[in-house]
Amino acid sequence: MKGLIVLLICSFLMPRAISSTIVDSIDTTHFIRDGETIVSVSEIFEFGFFSPGGTAKRYLGIWYKNSVETVVWVANREVPLNDSSGIAKVTNRGILVLMNGEGKAIWSSYCLRPVHSPVAQLLDSGNLVVKDDRDKSFIWQSFDHPCDTLLPGMKLGKDFVTGQYRYLSSWTSYDDPAPGNFTFGFVPDLVSKEGSSVQFRSNENEVYDRYIHGLRRSSILTRLVISHSGDLRHFKWTDQNRHWVHYRSTQEDTCDSYGLCGANGVCNPNNSPICACLDGFVPKNQTEFDKRPGSGGCVRKTQLSCSGDGFKEFPGVKFPALASDFNNTMNLEECESQCSKNCSCTAYANSDIRYGGSGCQLWFGELIDMKQSPGRGQLIYIRMAKSDIDETRKGTNKTTEKKRMWIVVSCGCLTVLAIAGISLVLFVWRKKNPRKGSMKGLPGSSYKYENQKEDLELPLFDFATIACATDNFSPNNKIGEGGFGSVYKGILDDGLEIAVKRLSKGSTQGDNEFRNEVEQIAKVQHRNLVKLLGCCIQKDEKALIYEFMSNKSLDFFIFDQVRSMLLDWPMRYNIINGIARGLLYLHHDSPQRVIHRDLKAANVLLDEEMNAKISDFGLARSFGEKQTAADTNRVVGTYGYMSPEYVIDGVYSIKSDVFSFGVLLLEIISGKRNRGFFHPDHHFNLVGHAWKLFTEGKSMELVADSISKTENSNEIIRSIQVGLLCVQQSAEDRPNMSNVMLMLTSDDPLPQPKQPGFFREKDLVDYSSSSSSHQQFLSNNNFTITVLDAR
Repeated sequence: MKGLIVLLICSFLMPRAISSTIVDSIDTTHFIRDGETIVSVSEIFEFGFFSPGGTAKRYLGIWYKNSVETVVWVANREVPLNDSSGIAKVTNRGILVLMNGEGKAIWSSYCLRPVHSPVAQLLDSGNLVVKDDRDKSFIWQSFDHPCDTLLPGMKLGKDFVTGQYRYLSSWTSYDDPAPGNFTFGFVPDLVSKEGSSVQFRSNENEVYDRYIHGLRRSSILTRLVISHSGDLRHFKWTDQNRHWVHYRSTQEDTCDSYGLCGANGVCNPNNSPICACLDGFVPKNQTEFDKRPGSGGCVRKTQLSCSGDGFKEFPGVKFPALASDFNNTMNLEECESQCSKNCSCTAYANSDIRYGGSGCQLWFGELIDMKQSPGRGQLIYIRMAKSDIDETRKGTNKTTEKKRMWIVVSCGCLTVLAIAGISLVLFVWRKKNPRKGSMKGLPGSSYKYENQKEDLELPLFDFATIACATDNFSPNNKIGEGGFGSVYKGILDDGLEIAVKRLSKGSTQGDNEFRNEVEQIAKVQHRNLVKLLGCCIQKDEKALIYEFMSNKSLDFFIFDQVRSMLLDWPMRYNIINGIARGLLYLHHDSPQRVIHRDLKAANVLLDEEMNAKISDFGLARSFGEKQTAADTNRVVGTYGYMSPEYVIDGVYSIKSDVFSFGVLLLEIISGKRNRGFFHPDHHFNLVGHAWKLFTEGKSMELVADSISKTENSNEIIRSIQVGLLCVQQSAEDRPNMSNVMLMLTSDDPLPQPKQPGFFREKDLVDYSSSSSSHQQFLSNNNFTITVLDAR
């Protein structure tokens, strides 16, 4: 009896494992074993043990409960457990401890003061705190020890009370959370570094406005992550599609590379070359600077005399790096006075640009890493010799006077020239295309294309407008290229982002595809089709203007080993369904049935929420309501996506697009290209490999590594079967898109697929080398012009 009493007392005093009921905290009487977790009150975050990637090592960390692969904090980054014996508990001294199976502490927090009732609690913010439950004060918090993720409410930089320095550090690799080569924090600017080398720098105010302030929107789950490859990316969660969307990268252009233009140089991504010297400075070595802009940096035209110097204002810039002196109480006049007194001071500016500006920061010596950012940059005053300031002012006055004269002369004749020019273009178009009807419309209003059945109206863009929007088609704005020309990103005066497909003047096929795309896409509007905003026809210039897609094309993600890791199964499944909905509309619901004829990963674009939109209608054809198929002597398309009856007999129909969709579906699931696929055990392409695995009951072996451990394996296997039904040899056996949508979204039993067409690479190679019955116009990859992948 005495032994039983002792046993009961001991069991009462010993810490116990948490119960199965969802709790958000542990105290000195409870602990967490591997396999158990605590969850924040609103079930946003979860804390427990996990294994990243394919590793068997165990770590203690925090992740999103609705996205268990998304880990935001790790305790034992450098000391993983090799088994599942780990225990996390809170000691009487208020220290959170991680112990292995031998009872040895391998990681712990700290406590600098006495604690009465210590509790470790996971908050809805993702912050794991150890607090004194009596007075609710925080003793320790995970937010003070960031890993690779910045969450809303977290801070970076130095805590001047504790002396602690907070910064992000990347994982070593996607499955190893140990601190990697890249860091992100204030020194004193906000910089991204590889080792000790600065890769990217941004001003404190700029970063708070664009990133940290954005993270405070509590209605949306959002996070800022520095990847193991050094990329700094902003993600937000979409409840509708239940996946993370990458919608902003810190490094927006080439000018964000640290110190690209050297000392006293300024980078402008809209100029060519992008590097130039600041006013009052010249290249240190003109020959080297011309050969590689920025090389050697810039030096002053005139040496400073200190007492006779002045300051020239430079608006719209990113501040130089390494400001040496700060004072938050000075105004701008006092700041100028302070800089003037010190002959080594080269520049000054407000330290806080909000509310009209306040405070003072000073720079000494050379000015490094400046960038021209019109419309959103800051104002800095740079010390210059008086003679250089006067010279600059004279140049500005002359330029202003020339602009005034140009405006007076130009405005008088601009309207006449514009009307005459566009009228001439419309006349030439009518002469070149007599059988297709004529174009008519007032200048700047719309493009109206007449044929026997209907008129197509499309906004007509002035060439000068789109040239201005794309910075005269600057190479820095080029986002894609194809057989008929290039695609550029542009921004209209009202801030609307556009993609401009400019036809190459030397293209022999561009006219047909241009006219065809206008005819086809102007008639169709759907959320899963890229929207055509208008066109431009002026002299020998032709361009199509589309809505801009911020996340590039599908092939940019699924065929890249690193970027594909961002696509979990729900995201891929949503993309598959989006493509299917777009095709369903084209085949069955649009005003006139449309066959795309070139559906492929490069022609599926992704918007900011990773929704799929079909693009590039240059090869599309319209069918009548009762028409089911047509044939052609000119086979056009992309190897690996074309159906057998189209390649061999020149017959195309909606089932041709269904075949392409099936190939694309298998590529999305596997992350592999159909054409060029290699497997050491056979000579099948991807379609053949999928068919082989399906017949052997091993379909999950086809799945990309990043989604192979998903809980949706049944949904994936069903999607693979749908893909195989779409690529069957006979067009009659393939489902139409309405049946495909039903198959993807229901649980009804699926028919067994028959042998696919072109399931061996050799099939297509043999045909293309021997057939002479049709004129072929085939491509290994990107045959058509529209590869609207955004940067």
